[in-house]
Amino acid sequence: MHHPFSMTRRHLLGLGAALAAGAAFKARAAQDWPAGKPITWVVPYPPGGSTDVLGRAIAQQLDSLLATRVIVENRPGATGTIGAARVARAAPDGLTLLGTSIGPQAIAPHLMGKLPYDPIESFAPVIMVGTIPHVLVVGAAQPFRTLADLLDAARKAPGRIAYASGGTGTILHMQGALLQQQSGTRFLHVPYKGDTPALQDTLAGQVQFAFVPVAAALPHIQAGALRALAVTSAQRLAALPGAPTMTEAGYADFIVEQWQAVFAPAGTPGAVIGTLNAGIGKALQSPSLQALAQQLGIGLAGGPPEQLDRVRRADFDKWGALIRNAGIKPA
Repeated sequence: MHHPFSMTRRHLLGLGAALAAGAAFKARAAQDWPAGKPITWVVPYPPGGSTDVLGRAIAQQLDSLLATRVIVENRPGATGTIGAARVARAAPDGLTLLGTSIGPQAIAPHLMGKLPYDPIESFAPVIMVGTIPHVLVVGAAQPFRTLADLLDAARKAPGRIAYASGGTGTILHMQGALLQQQSGTRFLHVPYKGDTPALQDTLAGQVQFAFVPVAAALPHIQAGALRALAVTSAQRLAALPGAPTMTEAGYADFIVEQWQAVFAPAGTPGAVIGTLNAGIGKALQSPSLQALAQQLGIGLAGGPPEQLDRVRRADFDKWGALIRNAGIKPA
């Protein structure tokens, strides 16, 4: 039996070690940029969206973790590229960050013509924040029970089976185009001004199907208003155990997850990137942030900058090739 005092002493030692580690982290952080200088976290979308909400939650955690103030600045417009340009022009000192998603970094540049920055070379990857899986859904009144049913109908009526997206060049549009390419079918793309009206018209049966973030579709699937035909993640999702992956449905190269990530201007020192990576990684472990991510339907990721670098380059090439091969033009 352990003496009560030894238990208390061990707990105190553990607490002391945790406090010392936190103090050491703050001390290292303080050396990496000028004391008292705030960090600007640029969100290239309007307030209220998942990228904005998640960015503000991380910024709040970083206030204490990095012992400085983190200010969220919304710079929406031009499919997220206005905010990206703002960060690309900033000094590479760790004081200006871009909290963004796959669209502005890997898709929009292929549709926008010449940009005032290079989508890859103008940014230093900091950390992958998380990924959002999608689900291919049809309205409950549609006759399709499987992905094969949907594709059979499309082959019999080329260009007649319609899918909704939140706009030309969005990840929802890209997934429809990718399915069209891989299955050898031809759909009718119906772009909307945002994901919400696209989902509403899928529910109403105005279009036959859509790729939708799981968190947005789940309540409607559970209510019986939508039917899930397949998920775009690598593994089946706990929330939709009956929905096969696209791989299981016969499309092995169809793993698509909409990522959220943080970048700094190119040339930011490695020590600064390392401290930012460690700070944001620590923030992602907080219970409050994990609860928020679950609510938003985001699987938190973390990991080293090199991991984000591999993903962004692979996705940039993948979606660029699809856009060229499919002849997709800006709206």
